[in-house]
Amino acid sequence: MKRYVVVMFALLLSLSFVPGVFAGGAPKGDFKKGTIISVNKEAGTIVFIPDGSEERMTLRLGAAAGSGKIDTHKKVILSLEGKRGAEVIANIKRMFLDLGLRDIAFILFVGFVGGLVSGFIGSGGAFVLTPGMMSLGVPAAVAVASNMCHKFPKAMVGAYKRFRYGQVDLKLGLIMGISATAGVQLGIRVQEFIFNRWGDAGSNLYVSLAFVFILVTVGGYVFYDAWKISKRGGEAAPPKLALRLQNINLPPMIRFKTAGLRISIWFTVPVGFCTGLMAATIAVGGFVGVPGMMYVIGASSLVASASELVVAFIMGFGGSIKWALSGMIDIRLTLLILAASLFGVQLGALGTTYVREHMIKVVMGSIMLIVAVSRGLAVPKYMTDLGILPLREGTTAFLMKASFTVMAVSLILGAVIILSTMIKGMRESRKKEPAMVTSHGHSRS
Repeated sequence: MKRYVVVMFALLLSLSFVPGVFAGGAPKGDFKKGTIISVNKEAGTIVFIPDGSEERMTLRLGAAAGSGKIDTHKKVILSLEGKRGAEVIANIKRMFLDLGLRDIAFILFVGFVGGLVSGFIGSGGAFVLTPGMMSLGVPAAVAVASNMCHKFPKAMVGAYKRFRYGQVDLKLGLIMGISATAGVQLGIRVQEFIFNRWGDAGSNLYVSLAFVFILVTVGGYVFYDAWKISKRGGEAAPPKLALRLQNINLPPMIRFKTAGLRISIWFTVPVGFCTGLMAATIAVGGFVGVPGMMYVIGASSLVASASELVVAFIMGFGGSIKWALSGMIDIRLTLLILAASLFGVQLGALGTTYVREHMIKVVMGSIMLIVAVSRGLAVPKYMTDLGILPLREGTTAFLMKASFTVMAVSLILGAVIILSTMIKGMRESRKKEPAMVTSHGHSRS
């Protein structure tokens, strides 16, 4: 097993030195990232220093950009009017928001629930964390990057915890993680292309639409599968697709001891690649990786959710280097989420030892569907920002408040479901212990 660990880190370190793999930089084209030094409202101009340069640029303010307050000496993203190379600013977006006490409290709560979900269902919790940050007004690209940065230390803690419970298939996690690293690199480039082409509004719209589509599709199926299992008394039937793939002898074949299966690596690698692609594109890979390991590879929900934490650690390590070089990580958000989620992830991991496997799927599906509603309510706002959908400011403000409310409800509901399920399972376990002691006592006599 040691050789798998050595190979993994050798691959990650070698990728770090390959030109262009982790190459960052400021957005090019119609968008500029940097700092506004001064504002001249009378002349309708600003003095701007782009990232990676010391050259001061004088840019003209468009009607929309010049109507509001403009902060100086803050990291911003400028959207330019007209064709590439125009010097008229259409929109100014703060990259790193000022955090008040309410914002900090909300981020800590989001981090706790994200960690709870992560430890319980094996996902990195990004389908809770990324929309949670976006609900506060954090740009999508910054939310994705900051979430990925916090992921790998949290995932490492959760993976170690569940490894001690005997739930992690380390070989499956390492193979999935290495193939996911390639997907991460492609996914980040997709996200950067969208950001460079359509700016923050385009990135927000893309992330939200992707969330809605994938959460509804995957969450709906997982919830349906959990309902079928509950009808069978909690006994999970082996997925038909996984059984068919396991019967195909396509070398090299790999045996996964903890998962209790044998399958071709050519069916394992694509699942890992898609996991990394989603993780880098919208900061969510777990709800692709976990169902992929369950329904394509054939691992149980318990082993899949635990092994996914290994994948999350590997992906988060490589992706964080890439996003850091691009200057998109808000370290304040990263540290706040990490502090709260490290506590939540241990509670979530503990909860898996007291619940039936189908309950993990119920929790996963429920939270996914509610978060999908939250992101769906925010879509019209981003379409309006891009000029696709003409809505009044009052309407978009109402929809964004509704999105934030639904997100808060999903966080509370997720925490209640997981904690109540864990407490119920612990009580049932304690009731069984005296009964077992009594039966052993009778058998001795």
